Amino acid sequence: MSFPAALRQFTRDKSKIDIDALTVEEVILKADNLLPGLKAFILDENMSLRRFVNIFVNDDDIRSGVGLLTKLRDGDHVQIIPAVAGG
Repeated sequence: MSFPAALRQFTRDKSKIDIDALTVEEVILKADNLLPGLKAFILDENMSLRRFVNIFVNDDDIRSGVGLLTKLRDGDHVQIIPAVAGG
């Protein structure tokens, strides 16, 4: 799982952590155990992905599939990317 600089406030400046999980949701929950506060940034109170957060497994946006229930295999790369606004 990798994090851009915009999320390093939640990751203790780590750019990457390794987590064994079966789904994207499980990755987020396990990552939050290691890095408290990360889940609240990514998921809302209903455990839904916040609209300003994008998650990719390898190069695929999880929103184009089954979302947080996206299954993971050994070697998959999960990226969490907050949307950037500006003009």
